[in-house]
Amino acid sequence: MTKDRRNRAWYGKLDKDGFIHRSWMKNQGFPDHAFDGRPIIGICNTWSELTPCNSGLRDLAEGVKRGVWEAGGFPVEFPVMSLGETQMKPTAMLFRNLLAMDVEESIRAYGIDGVVLLGGCDKTTPGQLMGAASVDLPAIVVSSGPMLNGKWQGKDIGSGTDVWKFSEAVRAGEMTLQDFMAAESGMSRSKGVCMTMGTASTMASLVEAMGMSLPTNAALPAVDARRMALAHLTGKRIVEMVEEDLKPSDILTRDAFINAIMANAAVGGSTNAVVHLLALAGRVGVDLSLDDFGLGSDIPLLVNCMPSGKYLMEDFCYAGGMPVVLKRLADNGHLRSNTTVLGGDITAYAEGAECFNDDVIKSFDTPVKPAAGLRVLRGNLAPNGAIVKPSAATDHLLEHEGVAHVFETIEDMKANIDRDDLPVTKDSILVLKGVGPKGYPGMPEVGNMPIPRKLVREGVRDMIRISDGRMSGTAFGTVILHVSPESQAGGPLGLVQTGDRIRVSAKNGTLDLLVSQEELTARREAWQPEPPHYTRGYAKLYVDSVLQAEKGADLDFLVGKDTRPVTRESH
Repeated sequence: MTKDRRNRAWYGKLDKDGFIHRSWMKNQGFPDHAFDGRPIIGICNTWSELTPCNSGLRDLAEGVKRGVWEAGGFPVEFPVMSLGETQMKPTAMLFRNLLAMDVEESIRAYGIDGVVLLGGCDKTTPGQLMGAASVDLPAIVVSSGPMLNGKWQGKDIGSGTDVWKFSEAVRAGEMTLQDFMAAESGMSRSKGVCMTMGTASTMASLVEAMGMSLPTNAALPAVDARRMALAHLTGKRIVEMVEEDLKPSDILTRDAFINAIMANAAVGGSTNAVVHLLALAGRVGVDLSLDDFGLGSDIPLLVNCMPSGKYLMEDFCYAGGMPVVLKRLADNGHLRSNTTVLGGDITAYAEGAECFNDDVIKSFDTPVKPAAGLRVLRGNLAPNGAIVKPSAATDHLLEHEGVAHVFETIEDMKANIDRDDLPVTKDSILVLKGVGPKGYPGMPEVGNMPIPRKLVREGVRDMIRISDGRMSGTAFGTVILHVSPESQAGGPLGLVQTGDRIRVSAKNGTLDLLVSQEELTARREAWQPEPPHYTRGYAKLYVDSVLQAEKGADLDFLVGKDTRPVTRESH
C-alpha cells in the first residue's frame, strides 16, 4: 500500500470486511494490483435516455476513465438520478435537491478518493455540485456540452428561444402549424444541451468561471472530439487533485461566486443561476445573498447569444468561448483572484485567449447592451426580493406602472389566457400565483406566461409578467421572477387582486403593490393557502422543508456539509 488514502478503509483491510469489499469488485475482472492503494476515482454519471441533454455522457465517461488510468488511478463509474429538464413533470427543479442528496450520499458511502461530475442538463450540474460540496472530496466537472446549431429553412434556430417565438407566431396566425412542426425536426440535431445560453450552458459557463472545470468546458459542442479529449484530461487531473488534496472548499470561495455573478452578466446568463449559486453557497458555507447579484448589474452584455442576442453556443465556441470572456472581465478589473481545479489562479484561464469573432463576443466598449446584469427588486410585493433580466427585457417596460390581471393558479392561466374577452391591454401586468417552491411544488419555469392571444394578434410580443416561479434560461421578455415570500407561504403576492396597480422600477430596484396597508391587512385575514398537492413521499418532504428562493430553494436540513468519515461496516 502507498499513501493512507480514504479508499483504504474499504479496500486496504486484511480482514473479513476488506475481503468482502475487494472480492465483490473483482467479479468485474479487476486484478489484485488495482487495490494497491492508488487513488480510486468515482465517475458520477447522470447519463439517461430520458435526459437527452446528457445522452452523450456514457461516451465521455470512457474518456475520463482513460485519463484516470493514465495518471495511475482506478476509475469506477456510478449512476445517480438524472433530471431531464424537458421530460419531467411537474418540474425538474422539484428533484434538484433529491439529486444532490443522491450524489452526496453516494460519494460518502463508497470508497472513493475523488469524483468527476458528469452533468449538463439544467439541474444536473448544480445538483451534483451541491452534493459534492457537502462531502468535500476532490471534485471536478465535465459538462455534456451544447448541441450543434439548430437549422430550419436555411437559417439557425435556437433551443427554447425560437420555440417561444414560433409558438407565439402560430397563435398570431403568422406561422402555419405545418411549418411549426417542420421546425421541430431541425431544432435538436445532435446530443447535448440547449445551444442557446439557457440554464445548462449558463451553469457550464459559470462552473468554468469559478474554476471547477478545465478551461473551454462550457462551449465545446457535445459532439466535438475536443470534448472527449477534455474528458480524458479531466480524468488525469482529478488523480492529481487527490494527490494535492484540492477540494471544492478550496475553490468555491466568495470570490469564486462573485466571479460567477460577473460572468453571468457578461454572457447574458439564465436567471436560474441565482437559485443555484445561492444553494451551492449554502452548502460550502459562503456568505452569499440575493443582493450580491446586484454587483453584476453594471456589467455589459458581451456574449451575443440567444435569448439576449442572435448567435448560438457553437458560434460562441468558435469565437473563443469562456476564456475570452474571462480575459475581458480581467482586463477591465472584474475578475477576482481565486484558486481553480488546476491549482493556479483563475486568471490563467484567460491567458492567451483570443477572440475570433468580435460580433459574437463583444468588447466592453462595444457591448450588445450596457449594464445588462440581473436586477434585484424589493418592495411591499417582494419583501425578500425578486429578480428581472434586463438583457432579455423590453427597455421601456423596466420602468412601468400598470393594472394587474391575476391568475390564481397555472390551470387558471392556461384556461383563460386565450379568451378573446380577457380584460387586458398591452400596459396590463400579468400576475401568476402558486408557482413557487412550495406552491407548485418545485418552482417551475412558467413565469414567462404567454402573451394573451388577443394581444398577440395586435402585434404585442412583450408585457410585464410577475410570479413566484422561474423561467427557462432560453426565454425572454420583461418577466419578474422568484418573488419572495411566495404566495403559498403567505407572501404579499398571494394578496394581489385583478385591478390592483403595480409599479416596477428596475432602475430603483423596486416592486410595489399600490394598495393601502389597511386593505392588505383585511385581505390577509381572509387569505387561505391552497391545499397541498402532495401528501407523501419525497414531494411532501420537499414542501415541508424547502427554503424560499432567496435562500436558493435548498432543503433546510441540507444546508452546510458533513465531512466526517463513515466508520461503521455493513457486515
